[in-house]
Amino acid sequence: MSAMILGGFLFFSVSIGGAIAWIFSKLFQHTTQGLSLLCGGFLVGLLVLDIIPSSFQIYQSFGIILGIFIGYFIFQLLDTLFHASHAQNPSVSLLTLAMIIHTIPISLTVGNLLGNAALSISLTASIILHHVPEGFALSTALISQGERLWRLFIYFFIFSIFFSIFIWFGQYWALPDKAQGILMGISIGLIATASISEFILHQLQKVSFKAFFMYLFLGYFLSYIFHILVE
Repeated sequence: MSAMILGGFLFFSVSIGGAIAWIFSKLFQHTTQGLSLLCGGFLVGLLVLDIIPSSFQIYQSFGIILGIFIGYFIFQLLDTLFHASHAQNPSVSLLTLAMIIHTIPISLTVGNLLGNAALSISLTASIILHHVPEGFALSTALISQGERLWRLFIYFFIFSIFFSIFIWFGQYWALPDKAQGILMGISIGLIATASISEFILHQLQKVSFKAFFMYLFLGYFLSYIFHILVE
C-alpha cells in the first residue's frame, strides 16, 4: 500500500470528523463561545484519554517532558508574533501546526512498517479510526473562528499531504525514538497550551458560569465517546 493511498485514507478519516463537527456547529450556531469551549474540552479530553497515555507508553518520559516545555515556548513565541501582526486566528494556526507535528512520529512509524503486508489492513483501520477525533477537533476550532466549510477541506488536504510525505520518508529513514518522543511532546505542549489559553480561558468572562462548564463538559464527554469507540 502506497503512502499516497494512506494519505487518502487519512483525508477520508479527518473529513468524517469534520462532518461531525459541522453537525455540532449547527446545533451551536448562535454561540461561537460555546463552540470554542466545546473544542477546548474535546482537546483536553483527547490529550488526557489518548495522546498523553499512549505517548508515555511508547516513548521515554524525559523526551516527552522536554518536548512539552519546547512546545510551550514555541506557543508563547508564535502567539506573540501572531498577535503582534494583528492576526485574527492565532489559535487555529497553532493548533494546525500541533496536529501536523503530532503526525510526524506516527507517519514515520507507518512508513517503516509498510513493507509488512500482514500489517496493511490493521494500519489502514487504525489510521481511519484514530484520526476521526483529530478531524473533529481541528474542524471545531476552525468553525468556531469563522472559517468557511470549503476551507476545511484545504486544511485536510494539506494535513494528508504532510502525512503521505512523512510516510514516504519513513520507508527510507528511521528517526530515533528519542527524537520522536520530543516531537510528540512538542505536539502535546502546543495542543495543551492552545486549547487551554485560546479556547477555554478566553471564553471565561464571555459566558455564564453554568454555560461555561456545560460546554466544557460536553466537549470532554465527546472525547470520551470517541475514545471508547476507537479503543
